[in-house]
Amino acid sequence: MKMYLFLSLFLTNLFLSPSLAQTRQRVAATTFSNPLPVPMGDPYMLYTQGTYYLYGTGGGADKGFAAYSSKDMVNWKREGQVYFHDNPRGWSDPGAKWGGAYWAPEVYEVKGKFYLFYSAQWNVNPAHDAENFRIGVAVADKPTGPFIDLASQPIFDPGYSIIDANVFFDPNGKAYLYFSRCCYKHPVESEVADLARQKGWFEQIEESWVYGVELKPDFSGVIGQPVLLLRPPLTLSDQQAAWESQSVTAREVNRRWTEGSVTFKKDDTYYLMYSANYFGGQYYAIGYATSRSPLGPYKKAANNPILQRNTAQGGSVTGTGHNSIAYSPDGKEMFCVYHARTAETGEDRVVCLDRMQVEKGVIRILGPTTTPQKLPSGASTAVRTN
Repeated sequence: MKMYLFLSLFLTNLFLSPSLAQTRQRVAATTFSNPLPVPMGDPYMLYTQGTYYLYGTGGGADKGFAAYSSKDMVNWKREGQVYFHDNPRGWSDPGAKWGGAYWAPEVYEVKGKFYLFYSAQWNVNPAHDAENFRIGVAVADKPTGPFIDLASQPIFDPGYSIIDANVFFDPNGKAYLYFSRCCYKHPVESEVADLARQKGWFEQIEESWVYGVELKPDFSGVIGQPVLLLRPPLTLSDQQAAWESQSVTAREVNRRWTEGSVTFKKDDTYYLMYSANYFGGQYYAIGYATSRSPLGPYKKAANNPILQRNTAQGGSVTGTGHNSIAYSPDGKEMFCVYHARTAETGEDRVVCLDRMQVEKGVIRILGPTTTPQKLPSGASTAVRTN
């Protein structure tokens, strides 16, 4: 009798197991969950010739930048390091603080070439500044490089430290460079700074601001002077002050950030997304502003922030910020690509992908999520594996 029961159970498992495995594979093939299996910050996603490429800070690169590739925005293959600081026209200082600070790369395809804009510590530093960041651009024939700097110097020198390059190609044929002036050596008086002194938190508050400037067509420099587009609120009564000042009011650090910008246009409206608060803290979050012109003036949105930590609601995600935008393989869905931290990843930044909607001048991001969601529309399920 025991032998009969054993054989019965064996045969049952033999026939059912493949069916159950196929079911599990079929479920996995139609969904994905955050975070994506890519260890980097400041993610930027490029789509060209049916393939997505992902670039960012870290990602296994040594004093430079690495790339990852995907057909469906979800499964990623490491392509190796694509930019090296010691290329023939490299201008950075790999021995400076933060390992040379090779941060926030973005890659654009223009007339069959690929241009990588990035931030790094400049090797020209007579004042011996700890934060001597500038923005450079390198070019390659392929999205996987190797990228070689266009010139042996940054694109331009505004006289202060800058990071987080983003380029917008306007339908009018012009290209615009957006960047963040760093907090370093930039103390600003405001009611938040007054409050910090009164409470004994900090003696001064440094700020970073977002600027925009027209780029020369060959990316060899800029045209005109940078225009101030966004900055933290001056008054406590400003509806943006509470969320943009959390790094100060939570006593994390004596700085307020406006950085990690990305600009796009829909209909007649220009949208400038940005991140605020300490990039290494839990309050890093995303907001946006709108304008009728690429260089403003911009008005911050009433529904800011549009992406922030969800721990107050029982979730595990914090530090949501520095995003780019991307579209599904069939072009029907818009996604916010951003980095975050989770309870599982700890201090390590990981890439997340959530759907976003833009309607009547309002942006909404359906995240942060960690539960299964449908694959981006148009993505093939055949490439998915358990």
